[in-house]
Amino acid sequence: MDREHLFRRELIGIALPVTLQSLLQSSFGMIDQIMIGQLGSESIAGIGLGGKFASLYTVVLGAVAAAAGIMVAQYVGARDEEGKERGFYLNLFLGILLAGGFMVVCCLVPHGVMALYTEDAAVRSQAAAYLRIYAFSFPLAAISTIMAVFLRCVGKAVMPLAASFLSVLLNTGLNYLLIFGGGGIPAMGVQGAAIASVIAQAAAFVLTAVYFWRLGGAGRPSVKFHMPPGEWTRYLGILAPILICEFMWSLGENVYAVIYGRLGTDSCAAMTMTGPVQGLMIGLLSGVSQAAGIMIGRHLGKESYEEAYRDAKRLMLCGVAGSAALSVSLLLFGRYYVSIYRVEPQIQRMAYHILAVFAIISPIKVQNMILGGGVIRSGGMTRYVMWIDLIGTWLFGVPLGLLAAFVWEMPVAQVYFILSLEEAVRLILSLIIFRSRNWMRRL
Repeated sequence: MDREHLFRRELIGIALPVTLQSLLQSSFGMIDQIMIGQLGSESIAGIGLGGKFASLYTVVLGAVAAAAGIMVAQYVGARDEEGKERGFYLNLFLGILLAGGFMVVCCLVPHGVMALYTEDAAVRSQAAAYLRIYAFSFPLAAISTIMAVFLRCVGKAVMPLAASFLSVLLNTGLNYLLIFGGGGIPAMGVQGAAIASVIAQAAAFVLTAVYFWRLGGAGRPSVKFHMPPGEWTRYLGILAPILICEFMWSLGENVYAVIYGRLGTDSCAAMTMTGPVQGLMIGLLSGVSQAAGIMIGRHLGKESYEEAYRDAKRLMLCGVAGSAALSVSLLLFGRYYVSIYRVEPQIQRMAYHILAVFAIISPIKVQNMILGGGVIRSGGMTRYVMWIDLIGTWLFGVPLGLLAAFVWEMPVAQVYFILSLEEAVRLILSLIIFRSRNWMRRL
């Protein structure tokens, strides 16, 4: 089998299930958002702000999953069964621990958390009610996510896709029933949306766990934590920068949410309306990023450095072509999307202007996702990505966003464009590191 055919087969085998999974989640999320959109701007803003804080947990869990993916992919390439299993269990228990911490905060002080985001009491109340219930999905998501990473790395990516399909289908049906009421069930608004999400996540957890253990799982956990000191050091060297990087990046995203919230309920609602479309577009190319981490990690595990570098460039070209096509589609059809919401015309206009900005920025975001989230991390040199994200978010994005919003007093779409210039800074730094090849390491 020639090298080009093997590359395409690997890319499709890994990227397609991940892309379909992300597409399902984003498309059904869009349906959910449209349902909430029928309740008015306060509900849209409330669920958006509640979800933004919850994304802190999602991003930190994603960091643990990224560490698991790096370790398992490289150990698969090196045919190290014990290392593969150890990488799974270490990150599984860490994910559960993080889930418990975030769950406690969301259940005990949701109003205090939401007071940081908005001064609108009605929006704050809606957001807190949503967050307190939604937090019960965190432990389920932790276990499902780490299991799904393991299954992808060993070539079993279809089951996480099936679990995701069940989850989003159930979530959409329950959302309609619980948000608006019916069949003797009272209308519960944003609380109904949160309950539907917890039930759907539980279903995905059960399906993934049953398949995982029937497949044989990752062996017995009791023997997987004995490592020589040098390997613990390498593990912490991989995990710590990812955790710092993702947490600080997500914290920056939450600062952006505070900026939008302080610009007013209309601006916050408009930004929230665009979230599902942004997630849909990024989700369509997330499979390339996931494939980059696994494919390049396998090459590095076998010390096939030239193949790793060549395939990385191919994956980046796939990202450029795909994101450009999606941006054009968004510019053409974005107005039809925002018109679905039952909000004031000025909020619809704000939302379309934000989508137009995203269409311009998204090709750069996708390249950063493939390079930083996949290629550079695959060698375990996660501290490079940490510094890239810290510089982009905290030296450029946050200061520019605060200036644009509160000093220059720009409209929300222009604020979004100004702070999104951080993506260009990240891309320049990522390309410099990529061309240096210093990231190409075997664990």
